[in-house]
This record gives sequence, C-alpha cells and structure tokens, in this order.
Amino acid sequence: MSETKNKGLIVILAGLGINLMLGTLYAWGVISKALITEYGWTATQTQIPYMVACAIFAFSMIPGGKLQDRLGPRPIIMTSAILAGIGFLVSGYFLTLSALVIGFGLIFGTAMGTGYAAPTPAAIKWFHASKRGIVSGVVVSGFGLAPVYVAPLTTFLLDNFGIGTTFYALGIGFFAGIMVLAQFVKNPPEGYVPTPPANTPSQDTTGNKPVAAKEYSWQEMFKTKQFFMIWGMFCFGTFAGLLVIGQLSNIGLEQAGIQSAFTLTIIYAVFNAFGRVSWGVIMDRIGGRKSLITIFVIQVVVFFLKPFISTPLFLMISTAWIGFTFGGMLTVFPAMTGNFYGMKNFGMNYGMVITAWGIGGVLGPLLGGIVRDATGGYTISYIASALISVLGALIAMKITAPDEKHGIDPSDIAGYTPDAEVSP
Repeated sequence: MSETKNKGLIVILAGLGINLMLGTLYAWGVISKALITEYGWTATQTQIPYMVACAIFAFSMIPGGKLQDRLGPRPIIMTSAILAGIGFLVSGYFLTLSALVIGFGLIFGTAMGTGYAAPTPAAIKWFHASKRGIVSGVVVSGFGLAPVYVAPLTTFLLDNFGIGTTFYALGIGFFAGIMVLAQFVKNPPEGYVPTPPANTPSQDTTGNKPVAAKEYSWQEMFKTKQFFMIWGMFCFGTFAGLLVIGQLSNIGLEQAGIQSAFTLTIIYAVFNAFGRVSWGVIMDRIGGRKSLITIFVIQVVVFFLKPFISTPLFLMISTAWIGFTFGGMLTVFPAMTGNFYGMKNFGMNYGMVITAWGIGGVLGPLLGGIVRDATGGYTISYIASALISVLGALIAMKITAPDEKHGIDPSDIAGYTPDAEVSP
C-alpha cells in the first residue's frame, strides 16, 4: 500500500511541475507591459493573444481529455511539451500581433490545454474519492503558482535580452522540463481500486456522494441541468477573475503607484496556488456547493471595494483575495465534476466543463482592455466583475448533485447503497 501511495505521490508532484511551466499564462501582465512600453501596443492589442490563449487552452482540453482517456496521460503531455516550445519560438521570431496570436495564442494555448488535461485525472485515479479535492488542488496549484518564478524571470530576461530572446529562452526551457516530467505521469494499473482512508464519511456535509450515482458519458452529462449550472458558474467566475489579471502590472502602477512590474502578479500567483490547495481541503470537508457560495460572496465584496483602493497595501490585499478565490474555483470545479459524473470519462467530461473557462477568458480580458482604453481606468471592469459574481453565487445556492432519473441527490433515496469505488 505504501508503494502505491508513493507512485500516486510521484504523479502528483510531476503534475505539479508540469503545471508550473504551463502556468506562464498568468504572467502575461509582465509581457503585455513590455509590449506597451517598447512597441507601443494598446492595452486592447496586448489582450488579444492572451484571450486567444485562454480560449484555446479551454477548448483544446476537450480533445486533450478524450485522448487522455484513451491513450493515457504520457503521450498527451509529451505533445504539449513540443507545442509549448514551438509556440514560444514562433512568438519570439516574428514579434507581431498576428505572430503572437498564432504562437502564444493558438499553439501555446493548445499546449496548455492538452498538458493541463492529463495530470489531474491521472493523479485523482490513484486516490480515494474522498481525497479528490486536495489531490486536484495540489496538482493544479502549479498553474497558479507559476508566475512566482516566471514573472521575475521574464522581467530579468526582458530587461537584459529583449522580448525575442525571452520567448526563445522560455520555449526551450518549457519544452525540456515538460518532456522530462511527462515520463513520471501514468494511470494506475487495470483493476486498481483505492483503499478508503480510515473514518471516511459516507457522504460530505452537503449530502453529495463523493462517488457518482453512475458513470456519465459526456452526452449523458450534457442532458443534466447541473452541467449547465456548473458551466455557467465557471464562466462567470472566470470572466470576473481574468477581466483584470492580464493587466495587473499596469493596474499596480496606475492605481496605486506600484513601480515593480511583477509585484501584483506574484501576490496573485502565490494566493492563487494557496487557494487551490486550501479550497481542496475545504471542499473535502464542506462540499462543493458551500465552497462555491463562499468563493463568489468574497469576490462580490472585493470587486465592489476595488474602485476605492488607492494605496499599495490595500491593492495587494484585494489582489490576494481575488487570487485565493479564483484559484479555489480551479480546484472545486474538477472535483465537483468527478463527484457528479464519475471518473471513467472524467477527461472528456471536464474538458466540456472547462470550455466555460475559455469563454470567460475571452470576454473578460477583452472587456478589460476595451474599458481601459476607453475610460483610462478599471472601475467599470470591477463593477462588472462584482455583478457577475452575484450571479455565480445565486446559481451555487441552487445546485444539487444529479441522479440518473430524477435530478436529485441519490443519497436522499431510501435504501440507496453507493457502489464500490469505480476502477479507472
């Protein structure tokens, strides 16, 4: 059993490392600032490659997840490594808007989606369903934590070697690193069933079974109202969270006089990663619904207060709260998808769910750039984020786990006995 746990831990750590490299997306604010100051791009122009990358990242998880279900995680992650290298090399060589849309947006966006789709399902399958929140949180925390090192590294490279060489260095480094870590990510053997931890509760405090009532295909999942509720909440949360993330460096300078380009980016990244792990623990204790209600309520309060913030300290605190809650969503939604719809088709199913991230990732940054160019500030963006977070909270208050026939929590049916943990 200890050997099995060690294999599962290796998969978790390798997945964490892969996401640490793919999470360069969240350090885009440093690159966008350089594009504005050195190349004269507008704020809207800098957000176009970023929002394309967000969309492609999400939608490429559908084929990435489906192929992961069929082929296993390793070949999918190796493909991601190759695409990451190519995307950055293309971006650095041409350095035009169209080149960055293709290189960073389309090619690296695909690398992120395929690479992100594989480690989490593999890691989750090594552990009991009661640990889905924390396992998912640790693996995806790398994506949120990446800017802690990528932002200062990118700033150093930009200051000393220019934008082109910066793209080259990141592309070569990410290709090599992801390719090596891919060798350590694999699914459990056929017929493997995780052993439940001692004192595992039969259901969480919301009444939702950690083991789904059945194994849903994506077509069956698509017929449930819960899919659209999860999708809507994910889209709203992403829209609110990413609306200003791509401009954090400029927000720090213009709103509170923060001179260091990556200060807010690093603060956001640290608390984003901390939130992914923390909300994994919280969800395992209180359930997904209550976790999402809490997350959205916090965001409503923070976004309504942000227009009135003008000091570095309070801007840093508000940024930390946004990172903490937004990171939590990236843990809660995959774990909730597994709890609701099972693990057999998890890669494909979560690929469908995370398309919401792509839509929110396009509309949010686009609106943020347009508002900045039109008004010279971010107040309208903050208010929009607050209002859409209200909608997310309202949906979270209504969601319950689906049942195959009745659309209700199967644990509420008299005499219901959950099946054994489903083998991957």
